[in-house]
Parts: sequence; structure tokens; C-alpha cells
Amino acid sequence: MYLTIFKSKIHRVKVTQAELNYVGSITIDRNLMEAANMLEGERVQIVNIDNGERLETYVIAGERGSGTICLNGPAARKVQVGDKIIIISYAMMSREEAQGYEPTIIFPDENNRLPKV
Repeated sequence: MYLTIFKSKIHRVKVTQAELNYVGSITIDRNLMEAANMLEGERVQIVNIDNGERLETYVIAGERGSGTICLNGPAARKVQVGDKIIIISYAMMSREEAQGYEPTIIFPDENNRLPKV
């Protein structure tokens, strides 16, 4: 049996664009994707902190270092530019794998950039 387990999260990023006339997805700055262990084409859940909307879509890699968080297609109707969202990914794992798994969580700054270490 496999369980669906929380894999990674980009916590409280700001929506920078909403493009209704697009085929669908979420465009995420490649730096944020990599830091959060997310891949292009990966299924993600979007939780809008400002209006409570929840939706699922897939990831498209955005320009590295741009801070881009863009909801595309029908998902654009669920956000406003400036909304804060959480982007969550999940993975299928056996019980044994899940018990030892540590999810990746990143906390970008107010400009959707990774904090300096």
C-alpha cells in the first residue's frame, strides 16, 4: 500500500501575475522550484491565504531569479495579483518510506526571493 505524503512546500509567496488566456498551470521562479524540490510538470496544490480558494494544477518553470508566481488558465480566476499563496506537493510512498521522510519547506521573502544564508 502507498500513502500520499506531504513532500514539499513554498510557503506564503505573492502572486505576481494571473494569465487567463493560457493553457493552464502555475509558473514558478526556477530558483524557488529547485529549493522546494519541485519539478516541471509536477502536480501541486495551491492554497490562497487571502480568499480561501484551493486548487490543483501543474508546475511550469519560470525565469530563474525573477520571483515569478503566475497562475495560468482557469486558475487565474482563483487569485488576484498580490494574493499570498502556499504551493504544496505530495508524493506516493510506502509506509516505511513515509516514516523516515522529511519534507522540504521554503520561506521566500516578500519579493518571492530566497533568504540569504
